[in-house]
Amino acid sequence: MVLTYSPLCEKDKNAPDFTLPDPDGTLWSRDQCRGENGLLVMFICNHCPYVQAIRSKLVRDAHDLMSLGVGVVAINANDISTYPEDSPEHMREQALEDGYRFPYLYDAEQTVAKAYGAVCTPDFFGYNAEMGLRYRGRLDAGGMQDSDVEHPRELFLAMQQIATSGEGPEQQTPSMGCSIKWHQSA
Repeated sequence: MVLTYSPLCEKDKNAPDFTLPDPDGTLWSRDQCRGENGLLVMFICNHCPYVQAIRSKLVRDAHDLMSLGVGVVAINANDISTYPEDSPEHMREQALEDGYRFPYLYDAEQTVAKAYGAVCTPDFFGYNAEMGLRYRGRLDAGGMQDSDVEHPRELFLAMQQIATSGEGPEQQTPSMGCSIKWHQSA
């Protein structure tokens, strides 16, 4: 596990388009995932202890954001030849177990992760309704602490602000997690 921090927000950078499959093979595009008030793109995976530590809060916040008109999508870009627990079959199990109501997509070629500039899991990209980047930060200050400990909901509050005003917070703290597991040839 290599601890990696996400870069700071490149405000106004447009959300790259994508078409990726979910574990059942259904293709999803960026525009199918977006909501009327914005889009949250989350790079996550199954095996990362940083994602595991926040999974219940991540799902809660994602579902709460969806009720505000923010589209949510999770993308796994890890190399499954070295991390088989991140395979589409295991992604399907994880999504069912945690009750994801948002698409969980697999970026087998890692081109979408590279287009977004994703570096770790979790890595959050918050876009306004015009698909301009407004948030690139963490879920909250909890990190790998017990997920029952409550911290201010930084990601949720940022996306709530984006949904209502189109602008994100000035202060943003980078996310941290395991580095994305790139293909050896990447």
